[in-house]
Amino acid sequence: MKSLLRRMLDEQEFLSDFGIRSISKVHGRNPYVLECGGAQHVVEYWPGESRNGLFGGNSNWRGPIWFPMNYLLIESLRRFHAYYGDEFRVECPAGSGQHLNLREIAEELSERLSKIFLLNKDSRRAVWGDNDRFQADPHFRDYVLFHEYFHGESGQGVGASHQTGWTGLVAEILSRPMTPEISSNSSLPNESMRQQAEVVTS
Repeated sequence: MKSLLRRMLDEQEFLSDFGIRSISKVHGRNPYVLECGGAQHVVEYWPGESRNGLFGGNSNWRGPIWFPMNYLLIESLRRFHAYYGDEFRVECPAGSGQHLNLREIAEELSERLSKIFLLNKDSRRAVWGDNDRFQADPHFRDYVLFHEYFHGESGQGVGASHQTGWTGLVAEILSRPMTPEISSNSSLPNESMRQQAEVVTS
């Protein structure tokens, strides 16, 4: 498990500022190539919308952050923590020198996913990207949409914009209290996160 987590928690591979990417960032500079039946098939890291029509147009599982996968990872980490306990610790992020238990890693991932929707220190939401109207206009800024998936680098919402089914899982993530160790290291105070969560989930 530690070998798997070492790669998953590497910010140069799967770990983004906004969750776990659906494919390693390594494949942006080193695409996976398969020669089969005289044809060459290439898989690259595409952090945003698809660059071809293989996924029905704009859908893309080759890099962006998807809530179903991230939510299942968080739930699995919590369950494994119940078995392994606090003594089982992994470096997170990889190479940082900081070692966390599996529950703390689950909370770290939860915080990164939450940052997609919550206001940052500049009072902007990652989900809105460079859309200044949605970032600043009071008639839009707090009416957060539940996009289908999110850009692997910026956290901007992409794909369908009303994917409430699985992206709505953020409400459950935001409703969970953070442990003192995680909240003390968070870039957002716990009270601020609580207040913003009320806006996002209302």
